[in-house]
Parts: sequence; C-alpha cells; structure tokens
Amino acid sequence: MANEESAVLAAVGPRLRALRTRRGVTLAQLAETTGISVSTLSRLESGGRRPTLELLLPLARAHQVPLDELVGAPATGDPRVHPRPIVRHGITFLPLTRRPGGLQAFKQILPPHTPAEPRQQTHEGHEWLYVLSGRVRLLLAEHDLLLTPGEVAEFDTRLPHAVANPDSQPAELLTLFGPQGERLHVRARPAAR
Repeated sequence: MANEESAVLAAVGPRLRALRTRRGVTLAQLAETTGISVSTLSRLESGGRRPTLELLLPLARAHQVPLDELVGAPATGDPRVHPRPIVRHGITFLPLTRRPGGLQAFKQILPPHTPAEPRQQTHEGHEWLYVLSGRVRLLLAEHDLLLTPGEVAEFDTRLPHAVANPDSQPAELLTLFGPQGERLHVRARPAAR
C-alpha cells in the first residue's frame, strides 16, 4: 500500500508539468494565478516537494481539471453524470458537467410564470442557451425576446440580462456557461448543394 501511494505521489509532478506546458503557461504565470511561489511549483513538478491538498486544489482550479486528474485517480468506469438538482428562486438547475471551472452545462426547468417580475443582472461570463420546451423570455439589455423550442441565444453576461417563463406551462432549456473570454463554438457542416 505504501509503495502504491508513493508511486501515485511521484507521478503528480510530471503530470503537473505536462498540464502546464500543454497550456503554454510559465511557472511565473502559474504562480501569479495560484498564489503558490515559483520555487514551490518547480519543486512540485520535479518531485522535490510532496504534493498536498492545499497545493493541489488551486492548481486544479488554475488548470480547470478535476483533482482526480492531477493525482491520476483511476477512472470510475461509469461515464454517466448523476446530477443533483439545485433549486434557486423556484428554478431547478440540473448540472450536466462534473468538471470544475471552464464551461459548465445545466438543464434548467422554469415553473410557470417564473420569475413573476424578472430583474436583469450582470456578472462575468458568457452564456449560451437552447430552449427544449415551452417559451422563454430573455431580457438582454434593451431587448425583450421570446424564444421558442429549438431557438438559441448566446450573450456576454456582462450585459444586463434575465431569463423567465411567461407562460402557464413549465419551460425547459439547456444552458452552457463559461468564464469571461471563454466563448462557445458551435460547429456545423455546411449545407449540401
């Protein structure tokens, strides 16, 4: 057991170095992002410093990977995401991604007439939403839009925005949310001629 743990810990340094170099980030840039000194980062990558949770958590956030990926945890074998519903202001959010940071996917269920009086908000990020069923009202800056099933909206969340269900039936939508500057890219084949 001790040999297995030693082997796992010894593999963390090379994995950290590979992640950093693959992203094209210098030790100095990573130190600025994480608050961990350049010398500590260098020793972690070379195996001269034992990885601890206090060091690995900010590194996982900076690299936008699960902690499991840093320590090389074995795959669970089950690729399904088992969402735990989150209810905020009557709206149900089902997380569809497990990866911390980076793009996040949610299924949202808006009960009828929710919220009754939508209030626009702003925050860092970029959002893409797709209406699955029902109708969704999107207030985006000075625009007041009504989206129906199959319609998509994409916007910078620094613009004042609110999403609401104006109807007497529930509405369902898929939402992808990314940190500021991380835009979504939709790829489609060109239409056949």
